[in-house]
Parts: sequence; C-alpha cells; structure tokens
Amino acid sequence: MSSLKEKTAKGLIWGAFSNGMVQVLGAAFGVILLKLLDPSDHGRMAALVVFSNLAAALQESGFTAALANKREPSHEEYNAVFWFNVLVGLVLYLMLFFAAPLIAQFYKDPVLLPLARFAFIGFVVSCLGTAQRAWLFGHLQVRQTSIMQLSAITLSGVVGVILASLGCAYWGLAAQSVVYTATMTSLAWYFSPWRPTMHIDLRPAWKMFGFSSKLLVNSLAFQLNNNAFGVLLNRFYPGGHVAGIYSNARKWDDMAISTIGGMVYGVAQPVLRESASLTPGPVNTFRKLLRFTCFVSFPALLGLALIAEDFIVCLTGEKWRESAQLLQMLCLYGAFSPIVTLYSNLVISRGRSTVNMTIGLLNCALVWGGIILLHEGGYALREMVVFYIVLNISWLLVWQWWARRLIHLRWRHAFLDIFPFLLFAVAVMLVTGWATAAVSNGWLRMGCRIIMAAALYLGSLYVARAKILRESIDYIFKKK
Repeated sequence: MSSLKEKTAKGLIWGAFSNGMVQVLGAAFGVILLKLLDPSDHGRMAALVVFSNLAAALQESGFTAALANKREPSHEEYNAVFWFNVLVGLVLYLMLFFAAPLIAQFYKDPVLLPLARFAFIGFVVSCLGTAQRAWLFGHLQVRQTSIMQLSAITLSGVVGVILASLGCAYWGLAAQSVVYTATMTSLAWYFSPWRPTMHIDLRPAWKMFGFSSKLLVNSLAFQLNNNAFGVLLNRFYPGGHVAGIYSNARKWDDMAISTIGGMVYGVAQPVLRESASLTPGPVNTFRKLLRFTCFVSFPALLGLALIAEDFIVCLTGEKWRESAQLLQMLCLYGAFSPIVTLYSNLVISRGRSTVNMTIGLLNCALVWGGIILLHEGGYALREMVVFYIVLNISWLLVWQWWARRLIHLRWRHAFLDIFPFLLFAVAVMLVTGWATAAVSNGWLRMGCRIIMAAALYLGSLYVARAKILRESIDYIFKKK
C-alpha cells in the first residue's frame, strides 16, 4: 500500500508538471499561430482531425489499455501488438489516401484533398510507437512521458510557427501535427527498453482483442463525440469560419482538460488495477483520486471561464472575440470531463470493457443526433453547445451508477467527494468576478482575477481544513 501511494503521488506530480508545461507551451505557440492565421485555416484542420483520430483509434485498437491491464505482459504480446499496429496503420492510410477526394467533396472544399493526404501521415508514424508507449504507460513511467511531450510540443510548435510566418497558412498546422507525432514516436523508442522482433505472430494480439475491441469501439465513440462539431459545423457552414471560431474555443478548453485529465489518466488505471488486490480495495483509492481530481479541475476550468473574454481578446485579438463566449460555456463541460475520465478508467480497470463501450456509444449517438436535430430545427451554434454541455455533465450519473455496482461506491459518498469542491470553486469565482468587475484594463483585470481566485480558493480550503489540500502540501514539503 505504501509503495502504491508513492507511485500514485509521483505519477500525479509528474503528470501535473508535464501536462501543465505542455499546455503552457502549447498555449504560447497557439497564440502566435492564432495571430498569424485566420479562423478558416483552423476550421480546415478541424475538418480533418476527426478522420486522423478515428484512424489512430482503429490502428491502436485499445491494446495500450489491454496491455496495461495485464500484470506481466509478455514479449510476445507486445510484439504482436506492434506488428498489428504497423499492418493496420499502413492499410488505413492507403484507404484514407484514396478517400481524400470524397472528404474534400463532402466539405465542398477542394484544398482539403492534398491537405488530408499530408496530415494523415501522422497516424502512420504513430503506429510505430504504440507498443513502446504502452510499455511506458503500464510501468508508470510518467517522467519519461513528460519529457516526450515537452520535447514534441516544443519542436512541433517551432515548425508550425515558422511555416505559418512564411505564409504556408493551414499547411503549417498540418506540419505541426505530423512533427509532434514523429517526435513522440522517436522518443518512445528511446525511453522504452522493449524492442520488436521479426517473429510475427498475431495470435497473442487476437487473444487480447476480446477485451481491447470494446475499448476500441469506446475510443471511436469518444473521438466522434469530441469531434462532432468539427465535422458538422464544416458541413453546415462551408468555408471553415464558424468551425474555426468553435475550434479555437474548444482548443483552449481541451488544453485545460488535458492538463488535469492527462495527469489522472497517467496513473488511474494502473493504480486502480493494483489496488484491487489490496485491503480495503479500490473504493478508497478511487475516492482519493476523485477528490484530488475535483480539487484541481473545478477551480482550473471555472477560473478559465472567469477570464475567458480577457484571455481571448488580449492574447489573440478582436478577430477571435466570438470564441470567448463559447469558451466560457465549454468550461462548464470541461470542469467535469476529468471526472468522467477517472470513472472510465475505473470501469476499464475492473475488466468491464463492454460497459465502457456501451456507455460511450450511447453518449455519442445522443450527441450527434441532438446536434443534427437542433440544426434542422433552425437553432444556432449556441443552443447546440448548451445541449452538448448539459448532456455530457448529466452523463456522469450513468458512470456513477456503474461505479456503485462495480466497487460499491455509494451515491452519497460520491456526492460528498464532488460537491464541496464545486461549491467552493463557484463561490470563489462569483466573488472574484464581482470584486474585479470595475477594473477596465483587460490585462490587469485578468491578472487580478487569477491571483485573487487562487488565493481565495486555497485559503478557503485551508480554513475548512480540507484533507486533500493538507496531504498535497505535506507531500510537496516532504519532497523538498
């Protein structure tokens, strides 16, 4: 138990550092690219992201989680996953290469034909490192993964900015994506001691496919859910402007979500798997992870909503002001998203990939059906986003129902773990917004709100003697 606590703490701290630095660097490069490029450039890339993500999910096929869920995966299993990914990745790229004209025709935008064929190279490169990344993930090598991410975001950001400044427009965004993937794959080979052999036997992968296939379907549903607006807005409003405005808001929201969700994802499944064999079992471990996630997620995302307008306008200019209101709305969804990630990892760690798949498919069907029906009914983008937020937050009740069945996590306990942090965060943001409303300068108002909100949130939790805050402080000072 002591070893597990140590691994969890180290993983969370390295995950927090890594994801925080990645998002800071990503934000810096993103601001520069937003100043150099137009909404239509970002909208065009958003139109292709869903195809790349779906192909990447098909290529990976849930094997990363399947390997991580095993206590001691064999070399043969890693080798089978490696060659499966390579073969499937090459086949999928050829299919998408020849489907590129249909994609351009669907969006009524001919420039997407060559852009798609270049951007899709990224997931072919990615398939060469899936087994290595699975090894790092299963062995809780969070520090190495942190170095990989920081290196990749820096190199790809520099390439994207240089190309955009030379007038390459959306080609700079595509190149940035490909370079990021290539760097991650190269460093995964460097850090992972595992190497493939030429003895190609896919039978071990096939044995895992019963478990991983359901994770694959869930991953596809997740990608379709996350990219529903990217696909449908480009179809509803050709030219990419509306999709670009939404894409900008969603990008900043996703950056904040990834900082917290990535930190939780990096340790949740392996830790919950190990805790299943310990006394008193996974419920206490899960509740601690849930409290920590809420402790971080609510102030971070609701704080971003508080400064959204100043953040967007001051950093990226007036041409992106439309994104600010959308960002404020999406942050409400984002505040709960890492919690959903944690619940999903719980279900996977209990070997219930069918449950994970079913929940993901139902959610995806409701998202797509709702957005299409709202558009057909004449509703605007704002109403579509409200529907998306309400549905995804409400879906947390479905996850909790399954947590109650799998580890006997009571509704009352889940409520007590989540609601206090939500209440504190909402109260702090309301007080901060009211107290700084008279500040006229956008930069000054944003700075005041960040400092005041952080001080009020941590101060109020300290006065309330929140255990998770004390544990975090104790661990940091212990390490010092």
